[in-house]
Amino acid sequence: MDLLTKEEVERKKKLLITKIKRGSIFIHPTDTVYGIGCSAINEEAVKKIREIKKSQIPFSIIIPGKKWIYENCIITPQTEEWIKKLPGPYTLILKLKNKNAISKEVNMDLDTIGIRYPNHWIKDFVETFGQPIVSTIIMDENQTILTHPEELHNEISPKVDFAIHDGRLIRKRSEIITFSKLA
Repeated sequence: MDLLTKEEVERKKKLLITKIKRGSIFIHPTDTVYGIGCSAINEEAVKKIREIKKSQIPFSIIIPGKKWIYENCIITPQTEEWIKKLPGPYTLILKLKNKNAISKEVNMDLDTIGIRYPNHWIKDFVETFGQPIVSTIIMDENQTILTHPEELHNEISPKVDFAIHDGRLIRKRSEIITFSKLA
């Protein structure tokens, strides 16, 4: 697994975008914790993350800009107030109006999606990528939230194509704000 710094990500951006679109699995930082991600449109890549995590719960996504929310989610006056707070350490659970905007594997074909728009440079990378990416927490060997990519345990590490190293993170999940019952 390649371990990349922010500067290396910037230099290799085109190559990394191509790899992600083709199905690469990667570890990425956010404003809260490290996540494991892939293109949220690439169904096979999302299935790989499900296998890695042994999980059938819906995943969150990092969106490629606030415009994505307005194009693909149902907006109410209450959700609008929270959208104004982005970027930030929040996961907004919103109703989808366009279920084709992501692979059904991301949200288990539900009518809702967890939206992240972190206050971190990774959002700029996702904006350049132009598509949402899966962003779900990853645990270390002791089942605690990963705070550094080098803590990735040996069972998962060979299944990851690259990791973006951004120092030690805070080990606190984003705050989940649910609006799915409003719309």
